Amino acid sequence: MADYLSPSPTGQGTRRGYAFGVMVAGASLVFCAILPWAGVEARSELIGGGVSDDIRGVDDTLGVLALLAGLAALSCGVAGLLIRPRVAALAALPGALAALVLVLFVTDSAGIRDRISIDLGRLLSVEPVIRFGWFAALASALAVVALAVATLVRRQP
Repeated sequence: MADYLSPSPTGQGTRRGYAFGVMVAGASLVFCAILPWAGVEARSELIGGGVSDDIRGVDDTLGVLALLAGLAALSCGVAGLLIRPRVAALAALPGALAALVLVLFVTDSAGIRDRISIDLGRLLSVEPVIRFGWFAALASALAVVALAVATLVRRQP
């Protein structure tokens, strides 16, 4: 039988694909740690504008922890590609830690500056906001966990 017609081991390529996905999701989590996660917006309809102050993920200790978790997930994905695909399953731990850190970032009551909310009608409105970087980081952390668990699943032919 010709070499190109012989069956290949099932699942090995799929697992390497999941390991590659873990690597990409980990890199995405690292990138999202430098994006704006939260901010304070002040708007006034009388002057027709507003100002905002953004807080990047790495500006906070929890953001640095998410960055380190992303680096750990990235390294697990690379090890899964180079050594064994199942090594990428270890990335579920830093991915879950990053998701927990992101939830703690939003629910933490230590930063009173971020929790101020003033509404004076059309005159002035000051409120905290969650920026797109936080949502992207949460999606990346959940993707790391899902792909890391997927490396353990065997596909049946």
